[in-house]
Amino acid sequence: MANSLLAGAAIAQDAPLAQRPEVIAAAAKLRQQVIDWRRDFHQHPELSNREERTSAKVAEHLRALGLQPQTGIAHHGVVAIIKGGKPGPKIALRADMDALPVTEQTGLPFASKVTTNFRGEPVGVMHACGHDAHTGILLGVADALVAMREQLPGEVMLIFQPSEEGAPADEEGGASLMLKEGLFKTFKPEAVFGLHVFSSVQAGKIAVRGGPLMAASDRFSIKVHGRQTHGSAPWKGIDPIVASADLISTAQTIVSRRTDISNLPAVVTFGAIKGGIRYNIIPDDVEMIGTIRTFDEGMRKKIFDDLKNVSEHVAAAHGATAEAQVPDQPGNPVTVNDPALTAKMLPSLQAVVGRENVYEPPLQMGAEDFSFYAKEVPGLFFFVGSTTAGIDPATAPSNHSPKFLLDELSLDVGLRALLQVTLDYLHAPPSTQ
Repeated sequence: MANSLLAGAAIAQDAPLAQRPEVIAAAAKLRQQVIDWRRDFHQHPELSNREERTSAKVAEHLRALGLQPQTGIAHHGVVAIIKGGKPGPKIALRADMDALPVTEQTGLPFASKVTTNFRGEPVGVMHACGHDAHTGILLGVADALVAMREQLPGEVMLIFQPSEEGAPADEEGGASLMLKEGLFKTFKPEAVFGLHVFSSVQAGKIAVRGGPLMAASDRFSIKVHGRQTHGSAPWKGIDPIVASADLISTAQTIVSRRTDISNLPAVVTFGAIKGGIRYNIIPDDVEMIGTIRTFDEGMRKKIFDDLKNVSEHVAAAHGATAEAQVPDQPGNPVTVNDPALTAKMLPSLQAVVGRENVYEPPLQMGAEDFSFYAKEVPGLFFFVGSTTAGIDPATAPSNHSPKFLLDELSLDVGLRALLQVTLDYLHAPPSTQ
């Protein structure tokens, strides 16, 4: 199974491994600055499509480097081009900037104290996924590349992207909107690179695989309509809570009994359910939202149909009706690493942390809108370990947890890895591009 998913991205075991001296020097110079950036962004997180301060800070620093960033792309996206002093390839590097509606529980001295209202509920705001690290790392890479610009072949597009976690309801955002607004129309890169700090990988290690890496992600919303009545006399109304409970239970059979998961996994998850306001009143309606994760387009569409079918018919069995929007907005496609690009750049990653510290992870049910860029041009997306040595990554608080804790070693590894990949690609002989 693993071999078929690699789709030709064979590990180049005989390739020479050498970390570039300019990468080592840049990392030493920028290490504390990247930490400071990350901590500042961590303390001032902003939700998707609301990254005003973050994007302003990014643009301010890029201007200080002598670049001319474009701002306001896909609401708060920032893009800049570094033009090398020599002819060469065009590539793009991407970092995401948004945070999550999560109340931080890390106890860090720079922990977020930001609060907001999300879907009508008071909640904290936290960089619980590590986008603060990604932004700090790419700013560091920008510094390093500008410093060596005269000797640099080619051009590098820096993409600081908003709304990776998904735009609020009734809004567009993220990678798809950046592309829709013409991101690659005047500057079409040969390749795009990105990284993600990841709690299930030990700090000091890198995980990467060719072919499919992360699942397609789709949101759904279901509204069950009953008829309100007194809780003491349910027969006088139609109970949407009981109908919804039955619907949720039956929906579990979509993956366990209706979907062939012998080759590729799938997930249907209900993330929130809301109905009623008082203990002794059966309400009119119940609303549910959730997510679907798949790796196969046919499976994806079948699960959409099955969930609609279950929703409508289970509700009808209770005398209720259901409005099932599956999906309720366009989702993210599967994140696929170009096999040839993965094989080509694998030695670069091995040079940074050692061959023994780069490995192939299993398929990830998490999703990434980096997938949209990788559908346009060959892409490579890799995981940088964020869990401190001595803590089991399998039990460490995961990305999106209020206790997600980033080992800042990952900032150094991420900076060196992204810079090494960039320079190795740009300096490669034309015949190997």
